[in-house]
Amino acid sequence: MKKIGIIGSGSVARTLGDGFLKHGYEVMLSSRDVSKLDDWKKKSGDKGSTGSFSDAAKFGEIVVLAVLGRAAAEAIEEAGPQHLSGKTVIDTTNPIGESGPEDGVLQFTTGLDESLMEQLQERFPEIHLVKAFNSVGSPRMVNPDFKEGRPTMFICGNNDNARSEVSDILDMFGWEVEDMGKATAARAIEPLCMLWCIPGFRNNS
Repeated sequence: MKKIGIIGSGSVARTLGDGFLKHGYEVMLSSRDVSKLDDWKKKSGDKGSTGSFSDAAKFGEIVVLAVLGRAAAEAIEEAGPQHLSGKTVIDTTNPIGESGPEDGVLQFTTGLDESLMEQLQERFPEIHLVKAFNSVGSPRMVNPDFKEGRPTMFICGNNDNARSEVSDILDMFGWEVEDMGKATAARAIEPLCMLWCIPGFRNNS
């Protein structure tokens, strides 16, 4: 199994980290303040470790980008693009602005003809970004249990092999995969985040 480096320390990072550990992977979570991850490290066993963004980028043969969308480019710079070159990087981010939702609808920093993923891919062309996990809340990311059956995850990315690799991970995590092709499809996939957030904001839940 390939080693998993996760750039981030929040709920998405921890949920996916736990999911990979559950399936037998070695995982490194990362933070600018590594002490924030002491609790996770203690419970993660021999296969879990922590470090800086750069440490996780070096460690991971597959890397997960799990930070706020507005901090994504800076996080990649801190991790070191040279450590991510040629690697599959699962992009879980969304271009959510700093202002609050309006009538339950998140405010995005991108328009209809652009996406955060495309911006990142243009800035870091040597990285094989694959958009995934951005359209669902963290409690349902790993092996969700729906009475209707396996849910569908939409993915996209410019590298065919990277999309195939992420598809295999999603299958392991209990998802059917709808491969939408190149990074341009992120223009449609990223706004799916708005849909699952609206009920929560409207119902204050």
